[in-house]
Amino acid sequence: MIIGIPKEIKNNENRVGMTPSGVFELTKNGHQVYVQSTAGLGSGYADHDYQKVGAELLPTIEEVYQKAEMIVKVKEPIEAEYQLIKKDQLVFTYFHFASSEILTHAMIQSEAVCLAYETVQTNDKKLPLLIPMSEVAGRMSIQEGAKYLEKPMEGMGILLGGVPGVPPANVLVLGGGVVGTEAAKMAAGMGANVTIMDINLERLRYLDDVMPANVNTVMANELNIREHIQNHHLIIGGVLIPGAKAPKLITKDMLSSMQKGTVLVDVAVDQGGCFETTQPTTHAQPTYLIDDILHYTVANMPGAVPYTSTIALTNATLPYVLQLANNGWQKACDENEALKLGLNIIQGHVVNQPVAEAFDLPFVPLNEFFETEEV
Repeated sequence: MIIGIPKEIKNNENRVGMTPSGVFELTKNGHQVYVQSTAGLGSGYADHDYQKVGAELLPTIEEVYQKAEMIVKVKEPIEAEYQLIKKDQLVFTYFHFASSEILTHAMIQSEAVCLAYETVQTNDKKLPLLIPMSEVAGRMSIQEGAKYLEKPMEGMGILLGGVPGVPPANVLVLGGGVVGTEAAKMAAGMGANVTIMDINLERLRYLDDVMPANVNTVMANELNIREHIQNHHLIIGGVLIPGAKAPKLITKDMLSSMQKGTVLVDVAVDQGGCFETTQPTTHAQPTYLIDDILHYTVANMPGAVPYTSTIALTNATLPYVLQLANNGWQKACDENEALKLGLNIIQGHVVNQPVAEAFDLPFVPLNEFFETEEV
């Protein structure tokens, strides 16, 4: 298969779709890999690193899209890329369709095959291609939150872990999944008082067993959220409904009950955000104030640590990329149910129900589509 790895052009996105070691596995299996020149620089990989493992460099993004049968990248295509995507081309990346109607319609019109990292799902309901970036984002949410609690950053001026004689900050984590768990571990390790909320009692029992003593678990409901936001200084939004828009757990009216300088970090921003006041931001301008509450809502948080993120992402995606390249997307998805669930749009058909529901679009069940293809 001919595989293309373009340079990411989203604002301040320094990751690349695959490391040289991942490219080596593809070329070793007989596949042709085209990498856009300088695509890996932000993650610490020079052009010659890719050439040494058998990739061919192309100077422009247009050439990469033109030659490739499969595009492997990190973030969803942005407007400048829409017209580059070809009919029947396989695009394997994070799409987060439910948060963007414009992107959804553009990919329908392209008639490409859109396979989303974030909806690849194993039988045990795990999201293997979302997990590594959720781990990064969960840990970063505390790193960034601690920084923006500083007064020069417009936070309330509280040190996350406190010091002897001065109490630490209170951190509220909404969601006990991968993001929430990693955030809670980091916050607890820095000495904060941590409360983690989830709607799943079994998950709370597990977290209560494994977390250190400065982490408390509370059932998530509106009343509990309204009560806890009044005295928590850093609030992390880490909820996820795979493929669907995130629920709005903190509404605009709730901001008035928070302390001035409270910091909100919405890791769910890629899926529309779990705060009503969330507006996607960039690493260049990551925050904004609403009612004296500081919002950090960067839509590609792991892009700030591209060396770590690119390696973690390739570790997770490479087995799936190899299956797709070796077998073609139809056979690979037919044989791997987890990979099949990653299909969101196929040649103009929306085959992911939450995406169809988000924008009131016609929905074609996956199995029906595959039956049609096999006839």
